[in-house]
Amino acid sequence: MGKFIYDETVKVEVEDRTLAHLQIVIGTKLRRGESFYFTWREDASVGGGRTSVWLHQAVPLVYKYHGSRRPALNTAWIDALAYTANSPSGLRLVPEPSELEARRPSSVAG
Repeated sequence: MGKFIYDETVKVEVEDRTLAHLQIVIGTKLRRGESFYFTWREDASVGGGRTSVWLHQAVPLVYKYHGSRRPALNTAWIDALAYTANSPSGLRLVPEPSELEARRPSSVAG
């Protein structure tokens, strides 16, 4: 399990594979100068509920990975996460599309 650390005060454990996908989406938006919400559900071990943070490029952000290997990225999952990040409610975790869904073309030329 890796960690997402925001402003040195908000720390949440996230699986390395998920964290790698979040890093791509968050980094892309912040590089463009876009601020947005990121919301996730808390584990029952820390009281449950959910947490939302306003992500802004001026606030320190750390991605701490448990493993040393870089996980393979699923572009369909990156697209799905980016879609939520561009919504009024902001970024939230969505299930990773299966390998079959990731390979399926988004449109068929006819």
